Amino acid sequence: MPENETRARLSAKRIVKKDVTTYPRIIERIEDWPIYRLSKDRNEFIREIDEFTYKRLIRRHKKDLADVLVKTIYQERIRIKEDPWKVDPPNERSFWNRISKRLIKKSLDRQDTEAIQVAEDILQKIIHRYSEEIVGTFQIPTFRFAQRFLTAFFNRLFNAAVGKNLRAIFRGRRHLYERLNVVGDVETVRELFKHGTVVILPTHSSNLDSILVGYAMDQIMGLPSFSYGAGLNLYNFGPAAYFMNRLGAYRVDRRKKNPIYLETLKTMSNLSIQRGVNSLFFPGGTRSRSGELETELKMGLIGTAVEAQRAMCQTAVDAGHPDTPKKVFIVPMVLCYNFVLEAPFLIEQHLRRTGKENYIRLKDEGTSVRAWLRFVWRFFSTTSDITLSVGQPMDIMGNFVDANGRSFDRFGNELNISDYFTLNNEITADRQREEEYTKLLAERIVERYHIENVILSSHLVAYAVFELLLHENPKLDLFGILRLPPDEYLFPFRAVEDVVEQIQAKLFEWEQQGNIRLAPETHRSAADVVRDGVKNLGIFHAEKPLGFNKAGDIQSSNFRVLYFYHNRLVNYQFDKIIQWKAEEIEVLKMD
Repeated sequence: MPENETRARLSAKRIVKKDVTTYPRIIERIEDWPIYRLSKDRNEFIREIDEFTYKRLIRRHKKDLADVLVKTIYQERIRIKEDPWKVDPPNERSFWNRISKRLIKKSLDRQDTEAIQVAEDILQKIIHRYSEEIVGTFQIPTFRFAQRFLTAFFNRLFNAAVGKNLRAIFRGRRHLYERLNVVGDVETVRELFKHGTVVILPTHSSNLDSILVGYAMDQIMGLPSFSYGAGLNLYNFGPAAYFMNRLGAYRVDRRKKNPIYLETLKTMSNLSIQRGVNSLFFPGGTRSRSGELETELKMGLIGTAVEAQRAMCQTAVDAGHPDTPKKVFIVPMVLCYNFVLEAPFLIEQHLRRTGKENYIRLKDEGTSVRAWLRFVWRFFSTTSDITLSVGQPMDIMGNFVDANGRSFDRFGNELNISDYFTLNNEITADRQREEEYTKLLAERIVERYHIENVILSSHLVAYAVFELLLHENPKLDLFGILRLPPDEYLFPFRAVEDVVEQIQAKLFEWEQQGNIRLAPETHRSAADVVRDGVKNLGIFHAEKPLGFNKAGDIQSSNFRVLYFYHNRLVNYQFDKIIQWKAEEIEVLKMD
């Protein structure tokens, strides 16, 4: 073979290094990061949480405080008995037994002064126990070690995977961020740190989300560390507990549903935002089991941003500059994957919950370290990127803001955020009003998720194929569809191409209007989109959702996993615009 041809073939096999824009740090000294300053003042911060939570609960439950305490103690003792975790404090049982005995002995069913005092004292002890559990720390040496170690580890693993062998682990010069596409107005988000507190609200699909968002914000966007919630169950793993305890995480125990714990958690978020600590949490509360973009959000932590903004407006009035309060900025973020490691497990959970069917319980591979590392290796060794779409920043009322933090209505008129909390020329606290603001903000975030979402070719093809399957079986409900044997169905390439082409026309229209974001590959011909989508969809699943047969038509190995990826676009209602062509869409049943 001629030398030039050999070189050409070798060159064609090389993976081209992607040019990625990385930003300098907006706050160079870690000692100046808000989260570090909060950690240094941890004891005083906990005292503020205790006092604020206590006053609020006393105000709300003055007449039924004993009932609230009884309910809390009962729920905690049941939790300790039926759902203990290794991370629980060793004195957990003795604490709640002691509290219970004291309540029964001194205050239950009594209304005298001594009984009230004992109940209030017990409330203070419970609140302090919760606040000590929730509030973490931020240690600079630990952060620097984790930053260096994890960055080096992922970059080395990336080089080894790209080079297809471990010897490449020290030879390459590639970086993890070459696999991450960060799109959106990053510059505006960076500028907003000068004008208030930034709260980033990502969608949640995978256990990989937290790591990728944190890495992207640190290594690509140049942002300081955020305060973020970490499930207390993660602390059962010793090394994870060590780092999260020292990297700004606050602990969230989803087993605890009592009003005292929930109020303490919300107070922590509210007061930290007021202190200027930038926050990140998943408003959906957990990973999307169905594969859909979130449509229902948890109001608790979102509401703390609204309440913090009202308090910041009051602080500005007290300081004599009511027209320039510090502001809370809401930044939706959408994570877009061709492949979700836990998809088979998640869709099984969703179907059991919605269909009440007796599905075989699958192990959640997202919690297996070996499975997770195997996924990372395969992810690095392919060209399947992950996209982080940074949404247009808003204030707590859902109005867009500019780089100077100024709010504007939909007609371009500048707004003063304080006006939303003003009654008779005075900033007032109104719980009902702020709950309504929280609902409106949640609806706005959901709306922006669907606009900021980046449509990938894999999403488009999964949707098209599953809609073909639905169209071919109009008399079956969803669970009947999912019980069909995949090996008996073949989807003609031309039929899938035609559906994709119709959806593309609508997507291009929306993109022109600024109502959707499209990945570059979705601008290709429909045939190319189908090929690209099938190649990338669920690329590492043991049963690949879609693949080609020798004739070039499309087949599926798992309809349930295909349904998971189809659901990414289900809320856009493309099924209403598809014009079915009988001669092209007939799904072939295999004999």
